[in-house]
Amino acid sequence: MTPDHTHDHSSCCGGGDHHHHDQSHHQAAEGRADLSGPAESPITVEVTRGSLVESVHRARACIVDAGGHVLARWGDIDAPVFPRSAIKSLQAIPLVESGALDSFGLGDEELALACSSHNGEARHTELVRSWAERVGLTLDDYECGAQIPYDPATAEDLVRRGEAPTAFHNNCSGKHSGFLTTAKHKGERLKGYVRYEHPVQQRILGVMEQMTGQDLFGAPWGVDGCSIPTIGIPLGAIAYAMARIADPVDLPDARAEAVTRIAAAWGRHPFLIGGTGTFDTALMEAADGAVLVKGGAEGVGCAVIPEQGIGIALKIEDGAARAREVALAALIRSTRALTDAQWARVPQLLTTPLLNRAGTQVGEVRPAAGWPG
Repeated sequence: MTPDHTHDHSSCCGGGDHHHHDQSHHQAAEGRADLSGPAESPITVEVTRGSLVESVHRARACIVDAGGHVLARWGDIDAPVFPRSAIKSLQAIPLVESGALDSFGLGDEELALACSSHNGEARHTELVRSWAERVGLTLDDYECGAQIPYDPATAEDLVRRGEAPTAFHNNCSGKHSGFLTTAKHKGERLKGYVRYEHPVQQRILGVMEQMTGQDLFGAPWGVDGCSIPTIGIPLGAIAYAMARIADPVDLPDARAEAVTRIAAAWGRHPFLIGGTGTFDTALMEAADGAVLVKGGAEGVGCAVIPEQGIGIALKIEDGAARAREVALAALIRSTRALTDAQWARVPQLLTTPLLNRAGTQVGEVRPAAGWPG
């Protein structure tokens, strides 16, 4: 570990008590729905076709407050999961804490993009390109790999122009811009910044330990789609980290300032987080800052609810994105963080229509009856 790293083991999975949080968070809970859920019963999301439930997705989830109290849980939340892109907000912390963001005159838009899994639309790629130029980076410095844009119109436009996608189109290029900017600011080598042992990744590992309250030395890890390490972390600890973004009162001043800035940028620029047609963007635009959400590959999702000081983490067992989105919306709805009028703007997020090739609705993706309880 690097000198940036110090251990902090306070979490819902063991550690500090945070007794002084009890009163404030119990008061906050009075405005929420009943979040109690059977710990032994995984969430189920149903996929219907006609009158038949054709498929079922199972999931685990939990809702945790910043004192480490588990407010609701479904299934095993102590087993490690790879959080994938759902925790980009944590990976952006060194960009702010190190002073790199300010030293290069970067602002909220770049910080939001560092937290994003974007569609590769023009607004995203132009911001990445201008960021790279400001810092003195070139396309060759990016080790995330080229990717065809998620946005179909943008991808089709590239084909029409006879252009190949680049690393700037990669959905993680904002996050990688943050990594490279921090390395440049600290005078670290840029080559190999995606490797587990590089100071950039070791610094992030330390931050994740502190925010999740876990000792991640020896934790299982693998290589993410964009080439960086992804670390196995208990689901409950991921939710705890999100809760500490929602309510950073127990964090050191510099860390609290960093996560407050990240949360503000995340909420102010929902289009940069995903883009046209994405769940994250649509929900946050409807929420008007009341909820921050971020999905990750293989059915992982996180949410931050600042007003209530809580975090949510979710893992769909079979990795299906269609189930993650419906389940995460249902969890958020159970907290009453959004009004009925706000949900009315995005009804398709709560129950997603299943369309055939002709565009006719033939079924839906929905939470199983009675969940969340």
